[in-house]
Amino acid sequence: MSIVGVLRLFRVEPKHPVGPEGQMALADHLRELRARVMIATVTVFVGMVVAWFFYDELNSLLLDPYRRAQETLEAQGVDTDPIVSGIATSLLLQIKISALASVVVTSPIWLYQIWAFIVPGLHPHERRSTKLFAVIAGPLFVAGVATAYYVLPKGMEVLLSFTIADVQSFVELERYLSFLIRMMLVFGVAFEIPLFVVMLNLAGVVSGATLGAYRPWIVLGTFVFAAVATPSTDPFTMIMLALPMTILFLLSEVVARLVDRRRARADRLAGLDDDEQSELDYRPEEVRRSDLGQDD
Repeated sequence: MSIVGVLRLFRVEPKHPVGPEGQMALADHLRELRARVMIATVTVFVGMVVAWFFYDELNSLLLDPYRRAQETLEAQGVDTDPIVSGIATSLLLQIKISALASVVVTSPIWLYQIWAFIVPGLHPHERRSTKLFAVIAGPLFVAGVATAYYVLPKGMEVLLSFTIADVQSFVELERYLSFLIRMMLVFGVAFEIPLFVVMLNLAGVVSGATLGAYRPWIVLGTFVFAAVATPSTDPFTMIMLALPMTILFLLSEVVARLVDRRRARADRLAGLDDDEQSELDYRPEEVRRSDLGQDD
């Protein structure tokens, strides 16, 4: 395949004209899906290559939560150490760590590709929301990952504190990193949910009034989701995931209500004539003799 043929695989623009309401032909949808998947894949792969050269620093960074939990547990009389078993385990660990770093760092790019494919039919004034998504989605995902990173030591202390006396606890490094990766991804994706709610509101799918009506159930579902999604079973980790999600959801409801109010006002003014859109004050005012140029 030539270079031109390879570049065509990354082409997002449709070959056929787009309809007035944003309709696209099925072939164009599939072609766009292929292009966006390839852009996201190549981006993550390039990030993995770059992260490969910083493996020692990344490994030390990911082991830091375990080391902090280890120091606290040693003061409590619990002996725990990480181990590596298997011949190819070290290589697989380096691949996993590089992939994790790439997914986190390149999150603004691949998250934008997902959203840009989901909402191709928005009106021109609504397409600005995709730029807003690209700006906010990445930092939110990173914030979720950072939250998981800083609450993990406390969760590990709770779990490893059940080790019985005079028994040494060995933690396989591969399983620890898998546990850490799942925690980070769950927190990162969970922090994106309120943003998706706002974007769906901008697209007209859900309203702020609907969110307010179902608010108690959504909050309850948030805590249930946090309890099921977190790999650890300690309540501390669950609460540290559920509380930020609840706060972000309440903020998304406020934003949705403001958007609905602005949209309703724009629709109300759009139905009026040009002369009716300005509210004129027809009440008579007192006219003084000095205003008419007459003296007392």
